[in-house]
Amino acid sequence: MAVYEYATIFSNVLRELYGQEAKSADLFNSNSDIQIRNGKEIKIPTLTVSGYKDHTRAGGYNSGTAANGYETKSLDHDRDIEFIIDPMDVDESNLIVSIANIQKRFETTQAIPELDCYTFSKLYSELKTANSAAIKTDALTTANVLADFDSNLEAMSEAGVPLDRIILYCTPAYRKLIKNAEGIQRTLNVNAANNLDRRIRSIDDISKIIEVPSARLKTKYEFTDGCKAAEDAKQIDYILIDPEAQVSRVKHSYINVFTPGHDSRTADNYLYQNRRYNGTFGITHLLKEGAIIHAEAEE
Repeated sequence: MAVYEYATIFSNVLRELYGQEAKSADLFNSNSDIQIRNGKEIKIPTLTVSGYKDHTRAGGYNSGTAANGYETKSLDHDRDIEFIIDPMDVDESNLIVSIANIQKRFETTQAIPELDCYTFSKLYSELKTANSAAIKTDALTTANVLADFDSNLEAMSEAGVPLDRIILYCTPAYRKLIKNAEGIQRTLNVNAANNLDRRIRSIDDISKIIEVPSARLKTKYEFTDGCKAAEDAKQIDYILIDPEAQVSRVKHSYINVFTPGHDSRTADNYLYQNRRYNGTFGITHLLKEGAIIHAEAEE
C-alpha cells in the first residue's frame, strides 16, 4: 500500500476580529464651524449679557451690561508608530507579514480602540472639571435604572438641552439593565417566522444608543506603549451627551509606506509609518449641562 506525505496548506488570510469599529465617530462630526488649522490652540468665544429691567415711562432706558471672553483649548494626543519589514519575511511568511495585513491589524487592534478610549476618558476628565456633580456614582439596579434615566432627561430638559441631539453611549451591562428594568412597558411582536425582537433602539426622546465595549469606557488610560486602562481606572457605565457640547478633532493623520531602497535607514526593507494627532475637549459652558456620566466612584 502506498504511503503518502500530504502537503500542509497554511491560509495567508487573516481573519477579522470582533467589535473593532469606532464608536466615537459622531463626536468628531459636531460643531462643524470649529476647524483647527494653522495652530495648536483654538479660542472659543463666549458672550454674556444682562437681562431686562423695569421700564419707566418718564423716558429713557435702563443700562445693561455685555461682556465677552475666550475659552482656550489645545490638542493633546500626538501618536506615531513605524514598522520595518524585511521583504524576505513577507515572502517566507506566505504574505501574512505584508504591509496590507500590518496596516489592517494595526487599525483594528490599536488605532481604532485607542481613539475611543482616549475620547471617552477625556470627556470624563473634562466633565469632572466643568461640573463634577454631573458625574453620578450611585449603584444602578433594575429597580432604579429608569428613575436615574428619567432624572437625567429632566435635568437636561430644564437646562434647555435639545434632547433630539443627545447620544447615549453605554456598556453592554448598562443596556442589559435597561432591557430588564422594573416598571418598563414593552410591546413584543413575533413575526410570521416566530422571530422575537427584544432590542431597545430608543428610550423616550433619545433615539441614538451606541453600545461600547466596557474596555473602551474607562475613566483613565495609560498611553506609554499602546493603550491600556490605568491601574486606578474606574468603569464608566454610560455617557449621555449632546455632541455639540464638545469638540473632537483629528488634525493630522499620516500613513505612508516606503518600498525597499527609498529610506536610507532601512536599506532593502519596507517601512510603514503611521501618525495621528487628535484631541477632545468640552465647551465648558455647554458641557456642564449638556453631559451626564455614570461611573464607579473614585477612591
